[in-house]
Amino acid sequence: MISSLAFDNITVDNISPVGQNDVQVDVLRLDKINNVISGNKWFKLRYYLEEAASQHKKGIVTFGGAWSNHIIATAAACDINGLKSIGIIRGEEPRQFSPTLIHAQELGMQLIFITRDAYYRKEIPASVESEEYFIVNEGGYGIPGAKGASTILDYCDNKYSHYCCAAGTGTMMAGIINHSSPDQMAIGISVMKNNTGLEEMVQALLVNKNKNWKIIHDYHFGGYAKHGPALFSFMNEFYRRTNIPTDFVYTGKLFFAVSDLIDKKYFPAGSRLLLIHSGGLQGNESLSTGSLIF
Repeated sequence: MISSLAFDNITVDNISPVGQNDVQVDVLRLDKINNVISGNKWFKLRYYLEEAASQHKKGIVTFGGAWSNHIIATAAACDINGLKSIGIIRGEEPRQFSPTLIHAQELGMQLIFITRDAYYRKEIPASVESEEYFIVNEGGYGIPGAKGASTILDYCDNKYSHYCCAAGTGTMMAGIINHSSPDQMAIGISVMKNNTGLEEMVQALLVNKNKNWKIIHDYHFGGYAKHGPALFSFMNEFYRRTNIPTDFVYTGKLFFAVSDLIDKKYFPAGSRLLLIHSGGLQGNESLSTGSLIF
């Protein structure tokens, strides 16, 4: 499992803005691990995969949308590990599959489409022999997902005052918080609008409830997978300056938010920030040609 992924490619890149209140900014480049199991995905899946194997399950059943990073990563991880995979996809079956779903099928994933109401209830169709499969929540949410995500910080040193990441289900953020020390702050940038339950979801996965963390809800650009000219302009300029590609669902919003917060002097002088690049670049394929320069 591990040998199939290029963990040696992970780097920590300095992107500190010039003259900004003596704030130092590094990026943990998890996007370099693998083109498909990109960024934080393998970390969130690793203990689910181990559990499925140890319980002699046929494979994994999980949930996601038509462009889900989690769906494609699960398909690839199961393929590597000789496990079957079933993706329960939100919404009616489309006439034209997204590149994400096409690739997931090519990796052996069986796709089952259910109504949005059924998806909201996370119903597993009767056709699935659920007792033969290990069930993984959307986005890898759960204690094993957070446990795996906590090992992300094994790939950098412990010199940072702040860890910053994008937050969807909050699984990665919970893992980062669990790994952090009492004098460090974890900051999550919510990519969803009105995601009022996110703090509670993160709290449920914490080993120690007395850590320092905060979720900021001001940079969703209208909601999950929503975007606009300001976000694209920032992502393109960020790439010109750093040569780091971002995605419009998660990391683009993360880097935009941190840049804006630095400008607003949100972070104390002398802060050292580590931003987690959680991958997910395949989602950019849904954009119109020319939206991004990378």
